Amino acid sequence: MIRRVAHAKINLALHVTGQREDGYHLLDSLVVFSEFGDFIEVGEPHHAHGPLEVSVNGCFGDSLSSGAENLVTSAALLLLEAVKRSGHTPRPVSVKLTKNLPIASGIGGGSADAAATLLALQQYWQSDVDLVPIANGLGADVPMCLISQTLRAGGIGEKISIIDSKTRLNLVLVNPGIEISTPEVFGRLDRKDNEPIAETDLDRFPSIDAMLSMRNDLQGPAQSLQSSIDDVLEAISGLGSLLTRMSGSGATCFGIFETIEEAESACRQIMTQYPDWWCVATRTVAS
Repeated sequence: MIRRVAHAKINLALHVTGQREDGYHLLDSLVVFSEFGDFIEVGEPHHAHGPLEVSVNGCFGDSLSSGAENLVTSAALLLLEAVKRSGHTPRPVSVKLTKNLPIASGIGGGSADAAATLLALQQYWQSDVDLVPIANGLGADVPMCLISQTLRAGGIGEKISIIDSKTRLNLVLVNPGIEISTPEVFGRLDRKDNEPIAETDLDRFPSIDAMLSMRNDLQGPAQSLQSSIDDVLEAISGLGSLLTRMSGSGATCFGIFETIEEAESACRQIMTQYPDWWCVATRTVAS
């Protein structure tokens, strides 16, 4: 059995800098990945009715099917065909997704699942297929989730620069239990030609002060769609967060704390006060 974590992707900053003629938005984003995430397990199938079995469980598993609309299934099928084209016969496999991250929540859950699936199956099938073209075809976030290290992403997400950093942030991730439409959020942007991140040299991880000068250009539009995001940001800030911001297109928000103990304490308080919210304390993966 091969088991991989599908690390949650957190946009510490997300600047919308333009839009291409094909509709894709141009971004400049500072991205980290958390220790906490979904799990992908691959191994011998229980019932060999075909080359691929996909199952879903976990606290958010009921919200997903195992069909082609699930990025795990799509990733597995694409790699299966690529391995066949390379001249090999992939042995039957069972892929199990344990869904711990909320759906459509701005922390890259589906993309991380797809990336972890590709990496696990690459190992299971002992394949040397280039995963990057497959990842690109699955979505703009999947290539960076293949890396799952601190990075800066430009373009539509395909221009990736890894940031060499030993920094590990102590985070609280909070979602008010809502899904939010990414196209609707982008549709509410006042402008799409905002300034990129001022930190032009991100060879080193920026300080909290530097991150405070950055933005998430999607936060305001998301707040106009879902007022509960305001409540989440206020709750995190009120517990001593050094930096509080929404990730991606929402509705998950994060707070950075001085220590993991402070993050865990904040998470407990939020869960007590808002039992219907999803909350987890975690640390980022070091590069």
